[in-house]
Amino acid sequence: MKLIRDLFKSHDSIILFRRSFSITSRAFAEKTITIRETIIKAMDEEIERDERVFLIGEEVAEYDGAYKLSKGLWKKYGDKRIIDTPITEMGVAAQHSQDYSTWYSQCPGLKVISPYSAEDCRGLLKAAIRDDDPVVFLENELLYGQQFPISDETLSSDFILPIGKGKIERQGKHITLVSHSIGLKICLEAAHELEQNEIDCEIINLRTLRPLDEEIIKTSIKKTHHLVSVEFGWPHCGIGSELIARICESDAFDYLDAPPLRVAGADVPLSYAITLEKNSLPQASNVIKTVKHNTKNKNICFVIDYVENVFEKSKAMDYD
Repeated sequence: MKLIRDLFKSHDSIILFRRSFSITSRAFAEKTITIRETIIKAMDEEIERDERVFLIGEEVAEYDGAYKLSKGLWKKYGDKRIIDTPITEMGVAAQHSQDYSTWYSQCPGLKVISPYSAEDCRGLLKAAIRDDDPVVFLENELLYGQQFPISDETLSSDFILPIGKGKIERQGKHITLVSHSIGLKICLEAAHELEQNEIDCEIINLRTLRPLDEEIIKTSIKKTHHLVSVEFGWPHCGIGSELIARICESDAFDYLDAPPLRVAGADVPLSYAITLEKNSLPQASNVIKTVKHNTKNKNICFVIDYVENVFEKSKAMDYD
């Protein structure tokens, strides 16, 4: 405190105080964590919590897992809890880039989770481990190294999220974007740019693909009257196809002012070449173009908003 008083007595106190404040603000900066760290920490806590929990898979023990996703667990828990299996590279595709969300989501009896943020991964992975039913937890490897903000509440060992419940990732009023996993990233990028064009996007993070949270989508559509689904999987029989079908079969259909549209991966086998792969997967520009097409009569919405605002202000003036 004496140092602060001395600073204020100095002619240069404002500059010095600003420097001091910047250090303080860094000390209280928002905590961040990578998806990789989140997954390791969640598995560690659940293995420690319940002696029945174990990890089994290719190279998960001594090698610390592909992408180092089980780093340190074998050394901590040993061969009986962290178990390596034989390796086989025979699969359903030559590359590892395909999105199999739809494949798993079609199976009755399975619960399918597709998280985006560190909060999603931590809360839903712990919920999946504790669930008595079989759960498929889908991770996108491009997100492993990405930093996400995380709260002290989320870092609690007892923090879990309910399976089957989505989240409003961004509030908006002109159009609803529905996505999961890495699709949220391009939705948020698109929404930021569309905001410059006075198009306010509401973004729904599905979190779980089966069971699907229909209510959160229907509630949003009744507010925005427009819908675009975004996914990295193929369009044929995709997640977007399913959720749009459900909306068209529900009372929310009557609230739509335009046909719902889909943004998805190209309906072609995914190429090995990086340029072709990039052009086969949806980008923020694809979302922007689709949203603009879906809201091409958006001026009507803006006029309604304006009239409603004027009406509310006039009522307030009358009361005054």
